[in-house]
Amino acid sequence: MKQTTFEDIAAAVGPLFRQPDFLQCAALCMREGRDGPEVLLVTTLNTRRWILPKGWPMKGRTLAGAARREAWEEAGVIGRVSESPVGYYTYQKVLKRGLPIPCRVEVFRIDVDGLDREYPEKGKRRRRWFPLADAAARVEEPELRALLLSL
Repeated sequence: MKQTTFEDIAAAVGPLFRQPDFLQCAALCMREGRDGPEVLLVTTLNTRRWILPKGWPMKGRTLAGAARREAWEEAGVIGRVSESPVGYYTYQKVLKRGLPIPCRVEVFRIDVDGLDREYPEKGKRRRRWFPLADAAARVEEPELRALLLSL
């Protein structure tokens, strides 16, 4: 009879103690540019990294609806959102107290009809259109980069 090892026990009970990923939603804001599809990226508030507009789920809204709201708040996006996600990515979000938490981000496509000149986070973030390959090169999250390159 095989003796049970610590690794066997850890493999069996580890999933019971693993904290589930926190869920966020992101907007993949797309338009057709002169040379093909383009995606809108915004900068983060603190580190100024390029990201998709994203945020937490909102009471009374679907995840797609929350992604559309985040796109308007962060970048002034006006457009039509797909209710089905095009994919997801994961990353470690660092909270204000410095604690990292695992996040799973569901990504929803928005076909952009236009950009508002005035929106809540105007002046706090930059927004810029990029061809897909350039957008993929600018984001830091490997899974988001792969998702962008798969489009």
